[in-house]
Amino acid sequence: MNAALLLIASIVILAAGYVFYGGWLAKQWGIDPSRKTPAHELEDGMDYVPAKTPVVMGHHFSSIAGAGPINGPIQAAVFGWVPVLLWVLIGGIFFGGVHDFGALFASLRHKGQSIGEIINSTMGKGAKKLFLTFGYLTLLLVVAAFSSIVASTFGTTTAAGKAVEGATLAANESTAMISVLFILLAIVFGFFVYRKNVNVAVASVLGCIGIVAIVALGLNFHPIALSYNAWMWVIGVYILVASVTPVWILLQPRDYLSSFLLYFMIAAGVIAVIGAVLVGKGTFQVPAFGDAALKGTGVFTTGTAFPALFVTIACGAISGFHSLVSSGTSAKQLDNEKHARPVAYGSMMIECSVAVISLCAIGFVWASASDGTYASPTQVFAGGLSAMIGTFIPGAENIMYQMLILAVSIFCLTSLDTATRLARYMFQEFFVEKGETQKDLTGYKKVLSNPYLATVITVVLGVSLGMTGYTKIWPLFGAANQLLAAVGLLAVCVWLGEVGKNNKMFFIPMTFMLLVTICSLVQTIIAKMTAFLTGAADYWALIQSVIAVLLVALSLVLAFIAAKTLYNQHVSKKDADKSKAA
Repeated sequence: MNAALLLIASIVILAAGYVFYGGWLAKQWGIDPSRKTPAHELEDGMDYVPAKTPVVMGHHFSSIAGAGPINGPIQAAVFGWVPVLLWVLIGGIFFGGVHDFGALFASLRHKGQSIGEIINSTMGKGAKKLFLTFGYLTLLLVVAAFSSIVASTFGTTTAAGKAVEGATLAANESTAMISVLFILLAIVFGFFVYRKNVNVAVASVLGCIGIVAIVALGLNFHPIALSYNAWMWVIGVYILVASVTPVWILLQPRDYLSSFLLYFMIAAGVIAVIGAVLVGKGTFQVPAFGDAALKGTGVFTTGTAFPALFVTIACGAISGFHSLVSSGTSAKQLDNEKHARPVAYGSMMIECSVAVISLCAIGFVWASASDGTYASPTQVFAGGLSAMIGTFIPGAENIMYQMLILAVSIFCLTSLDTATRLARYMFQEFFVEKGETQKDLTGYKKVLSNPYLATVITVVLGVSLGMTGYTKIWPLFGAANQLLAAVGLLAVCVWLGEVGKNNKMFFIPMTFMLLVTICSLVQTIIAKMTAFLTGAADYWALIQSVIAVLLVALSLVLAFIAAKTLYNQHVSKKDADKSKAA
């Protein structure tokens, strides 16, 4: 297979999906550019802060990207490039794009509130409580997984306590140093743009120059050397502070600046793939339909294509976390409703492109990935693309490898602090009844809904789970995340039906995702409980089983409530049509 042809064709298909299907969705739902957005209506300088579209796009894109579109396709490549590519393209256009765009649109029409409040308005208080519990558990897994990934790219030791040595150690220390400097740069950027009213274009140019400067400094000066566990707690303190500060101080400027790194990574990926093919070295070695002997080895996932493929590839096709970002932070910053499609649906299409680039990366280093040369999907991604670039730009391989590792790490950090902020919102919303605000609460509800206490609880629980290492968390996170996507689709589908808009495009995606994820979680429950009962696994397996059982139970109850609500809507519509006819 020609990797360049595969990549170019995929980008064309995704662009067509954005223009035609995304445009059709906007017309069906009635996007209204004249309608005042929550960012303007409820502006508070803390969470509701209107921002220019490139800034919101940068925040949204950086938050949803993380390691998902990189890890998933590489781990699932064991099933073959054809199933992976089909799921990325079909899933992205007809599942993920609909999910993300729908969640953002619904939140805009609910004062920028979360999916939980949207459920409350259509399915009732009990369903809202169930969703918030479900979403909070999933976000704890996000915090655990992404904090672990970041710490593993910073630390002098692995999660298991093994010392990191050689070039990997130098790369980790450089990545840590650059990431710290990047946070400081973002704060300075935010101050000048939002408090000194410096032109965004001018600030962007200076910001990009600043990124180049801190990368150069970090590559040559990196005195910070901490273990994996130490970094986990440092990251915990960082996300605790970052998730309670006003969004203009850190979240908006950091996410905007980090989007340039993401764009750079995409551009580098496209150049690497096409350049390697042009010099006759862009070989694509992934088999069309899998290699059963490699399942569960090296960087690859285990299990059968159904359901493992659809759970492993999350962010590159559809991800429940995206609906929380859309309805948790992006909806509170959108300047105009017409920007919802490029921010939500557009970001999903770009993320699908990253997934295809990841597939091309493992295609170039398939033999090394298969024999265990690489320890993680991130290393496969950076190693594959940098090796491609090395085929036509001699001497560029090492610096490109470090730049790609840095980019992935910063995206994970971005997703991490967004996830913590979202978890804080959900924790607080659990105690707020319809028509109330936090200011109306009294007693224990007022104490528990305090943003600082809610954040501390989230950080302690998430970081503690992350201490076990992301490899133990990722499989459960993947299934929980995809189940959250199914629930998000359900919520938006019911709301659209409630307001009389076309919701039929949700029926197949939400049914399929429910089936896939419940099958996956049932497999997890059986496997983990068997391992625990036979003494082959520790108490972590039991904890995973309990969480999986809880997630399945919550989702089934929510699905039942949603189905009942949709049926009642259908009956009401038929009765109304009969009355009109009479």
